[in-house]
Amino acid sequence: MTDKIAFIGLGNMGGPMAVNLRKAGFDVTATDLSPEARARVAADGVAVADSAAGALAGAGVVISMLPASRHVEGLYLGDGTAGNPGLLATLPAGTRVIDCSTIAPASARRVAAAAAARGLSMIDAPVSGGTAGAAAGTLTFMVGGDAGAVEAARPFLAAMGRNIFHAGGSGAGQVAKVCNNMLLAIHMIGSAEALSLGVNNGLDPAVLAEIMKQSSGDNWSLQKYNPVPGVMDGVPASRGYSGGFGSDLMLKDLGLAEEAALATGSAIPLGGLARNLYAAHSAGGAGALDFSSIIRLLQKRTD
Repeated sequence: MTDKIAFIGLGNMGGPMAVNLRKAGFDVTATDLSPEARARVAADGVAVADSAAGALAGAGVVISMLPASRHVEGLYLGDGTAGNPGLLATLPAGTRVIDCSTIAPASARRVAAAAAARGLSMIDAPVSGGTAGAAAGTLTFMVGGDAGAVEAARPFLAAMGRNIFHAGGSGAGQVAKVCNNMLLAIHMIGSAEALSLGVNNGLDPAVLAEIMKQSSGDNWSLQKYNPVPGVMDGVPASRGYSGGFGSDLMLKDLGLAEEAALATGSAIPLGGLARNLYAAHSAGGAGALDFSSIIRLLQKRTD
């Protein structure tokens, strides 16, 4: 099969990932439902198509980066009708399929099983690293699937990321991702809570953040993604919480963590609380803001 890549899904994460594949020398044709998204990657030299069918012409590798389980299942499995059989029914045997979306582990396993039944190699490879990591090509991939399929996909993943972990069989990458994002939500909320408490008691948030970074409270949110405006350059908090990883997406991932917990009888008391806090934050109109904006739910109002 050819190494030509069809890339489907050009949002805040998918767009930069497609660009990095092109920069690495791969032949990429990308598509998205949004004309604006297609135009952004075209400006960076990526060939674009108006539809998935157009992107797939001659491709031996398909990479998708979509918002949720229903989008991934809809793309690959269709709706069961003759008019919409799904992408898997149209791909030649031997095509490699890499789904980088964050979806339910059960969905990933369902699509991978359907792919295998059609002679297709499919892995789930959700990512961590945010939009900055996507742009810089430093993402971490958490991969589920057959070991041989993972190794065959490694050159493509390496063009988009720095770390590639094989977590286990189909769906294992998704399990690792929901565990990671649950912890991310918890330490972001904890960092926001601690910083708000310090500010309310007269501390400079930049000074307090530095103290905690050098102490036992240190964590990724303090090091890389401070939620207080003006403390750290280049993060969403310093640009009105625009861009980055949306609160509604974090809410979705925390919902996936709860689903996984229910399926296995696992206790996630802090994960459940984090989901409730993000649900309240979203209901208050902040769903499109970066997930670090959760600090607004904790701050004293000044108006």
